[in-house]
Amino acid sequence: MEKIYAQRYINSFYFYGMELQDKPWKTLSKNTVYENPWIRIEHHEVLNPNQKEGIYGLVHFKNTAVSIFPLDEDGNTYLVGQHRYTLDAYSWELPEGGCLINEKENPLEAAQRELEEETGLHAKEWIDLGTCYLSNSVTDEKAHMFLAKNLQQGIASPEETESLVVRKLPIHEVFRMAEQGEIQDALSLLTILKVKALIS
Repeated sequence: MEKIYAQRYINSFYFYGMELQDKPWKTLSKNTVYENPWIRIEHHEVLNPNQKEGIYGLVHFKNTAVSIFPLDEDGNTYLVGQHRYTLDAYSWELPEGGCLINEKENPLEAAQRELEEETGLHAKEWIDLGTCYLSNSVTDEKAHMFLAKNLQQGIASPEETESLVVRKLPIHEVFRMAEQGEIQDALSLLTILKVKALIS
């Protein structure tokens, strides 16, 4: 019996009494309830995977996010500190920002721009660390992660909404901060984890 169930699990991707479907949710209707230049909030009437009617709220991000782990030849990296309005709290993060899709900007171009704006740094070598979704139960926000090496210092030019503090730290100190909860930004943590796995 156990062997039969295991075989069915492997072949059919059997989860909690439901076989994996391509699109188990069905959208009956949707409408926009709020929109600004950065996000769109939608109300959806749906059929859930059990074919019961329900609702879903979706936050669509008009730009994709980018995160950069700058690494110099001495094994140092850079964190950016700022007060986050949504949390009403101070946050230490990697350099991050948005990829301006409407302006035909690609993620690497966005990462290069954001690194320079927030820290003044330029990098000659860029390594793509992949993508992730930051809160896929309610948003479709996608993020691209990069490792930037061979750095040169320039002049930072943050946006008018940003009041930033830049810290230069040894890479092992940033790993410690991530492990001990001193860095809580999800995209920063994911990027730090990627870098740690890459150099280990």
